[in-house]
Amino acid sequence: MVTRLVLVLGDQLSQDLSALREADKARDVVVMAEVAQEAEYVRHHPKKIALVFAAMRKFARALEEDGWNLRYTPLDDPENAGSIVGELLRRADGTGAGDVIATEPGEWRLIEKLNHAPIPTHILPDDRFIASRKRFEDWAEGRKALRMEYFYREMRRETGLLMEGDDPAGGKWNFDHDNRKPPKEGLNFPAPVTFTPDADTQAVLELVAKHYGDNFGDLEPFDLATTREEALQVLSHFITHALPRFGDYQDAMMQDQPYLFHALISPYMNLGLLNPMEVCRAAEKAWQDGDVPINAAEGFIRQILGWREYVRGIYFLEGPDYAERNALRHDRDLPDFYWGAQTHMNCVAQAVDQTKRYAYAHHIQRLMITGNFALLAGVDPHQVHEWYLEVYADAYEWVEAPNTVGMSQFADGGVIASKPYVSSGAYINRMSDYCKGCTYSVSAKTGENACPFNLLYWHFLDRHRDRFQANMRMKNIYASWDRMDADRRETVLREAGQWLARLDAGETV
Repeated sequence: MVTRLVLVLGDQLSQDLSALREADKARDVVVMAEVAQEAEYVRHHPKKIALVFAAMRKFARALEEDGWNLRYTPLDDPENAGSIVGELLRRADGTGAGDVIATEPGEWRLIEKLNHAPIPTHILPDDRFIASRKRFEDWAEGRKALRMEYFYREMRRETGLLMEGDDPAGGKWNFDHDNRKPPKEGLNFPAPVTFTPDADTQAVLELVAKHYGDNFGDLEPFDLATTREEALQVLSHFITHALPRFGDYQDAMMQDQPYLFHALISPYMNLGLLNPMEVCRAAEKAWQDGDVPINAAEGFIRQILGWREYVRGIYFLEGPDYAERNALRHDRDLPDFYWGAQTHMNCVAQAVDQTKRYAYAHHIQRLMITGNFALLAGVDPHQVHEWYLEVYADAYEWVEAPNTVGMSQFADGGVIASKPYVSSGAYINRMSDYCKGCTYSVSAKTGENACPFNLLYWHFLDRHRDRFQANMRMKNIYASWDRMDADRRETVLREAGQWLARLDAGETV
């Protein structure tokens, strides 16, 4: 029988991958490769590149120990073809393989490359998710609005997670109202699980420092999990030490506290080291055992069973052009302070510095700080999309693009969000302690010292009034704007315009 190549990508590090299940150990050859095309299509955070390469090398070793015939190409291999398709062709020449088995990639970009590869390539569904692409398409068909909450409820019913017969556990589908507590003094946060780099990881760190050390972000210290066994330790630590208070404080933000009660497992789920259902079941069991409250278990499970599955469905349903959408026609360049340049806005500085150091920020920092500012300021959503894709260790386009283009920037025109997620400085002040250390005054609505979020909030709503004033969820906001004194409205718009002009001129703002 003819040998086949079995492609395993860097975010497909799962022993039960569909391509591996389809393959025959006795005759097929697994291909894994660290290639420049994947490391460089955007300027990824060095910590993310190191995580992927280190995890790939260890997964490859595990496959070999399991009896697979494997060809692995390090980034610095002199014969490295530089691309996934190039490596497949090189390995086909070396093994006599006639075709390729692959599990569907999570980015349209790479799907297109495999579909047009000059070697027959059979792409299998990626069934590591709870809902298949077809399942989501069936749910979406004929619906006027694709709201996550309704999809989530169907997933709860189908999986039985947090269900008591036909009813949701605790009598409600959603406990989000209980999950909005602001930070307070005296909270004790569990220290995250960390791992000292072994020789394999250290070799990767040296390689990444050499080739990608100039990319935005700190490569070291590097203390991330790089194997399934380590990822399971991170999950267990979260369930025991952080999940009990995760629900209450999942939206809170605190200066110099990057992790709070968050799980820190999204990079490992998105690599394939953890399975989403096993993660949800672990949280459910902790609730069943009486170790965590229902609002914590439900809020956490909703992020995976609901949101994670939903955004993947949206990404594939909407098609390859999704990341290019710009419904609001925003065209301002991404400000330099997203790359670490100085800014007087403490909340933005905190979120960006944390991102630089850890390749991590939690969902509210991404949505209501860096995302909120970009939307209010009218930044080109594709530049915002590429920034998120570059700087976070858990960012892959299937999950990042809907979160950015849809949820954060409203660039899809409302496919995901029923209204834009914008806020003034009041929300940031309520949910964080950032404003206490800021040059600007969050209580100042106008004037030289006014919080830019206050000015830009009304500027955004005013310039997009034709689109949003009929939105039932925004009528009260526009009514508040209309009740303001005309002179005050004029002052707000003038000062917002002046502030944006200073931003465009390259001044430190």
